[in-house]
Amino acid sequence: MAKLSKEQRKAMIQKAEEDRAKHPQAKKGSGFANLDKEAERLSNEN
Repeated sequence: MAKLSKEQRKAMIQKAEEDRAKHPQAKKGSGFANLDKEAERLSNEN
């Protein structure tokens, strides 16, 4: 990737923050909680 100027980096960061504000992601819980759910689902399939 090409070296970006400070102004370009700031613009990219600002755009990303605006996109996140417009389209928030639902929090999915902790990693361990997700692992426990997946393990339970897999054990119920057998």
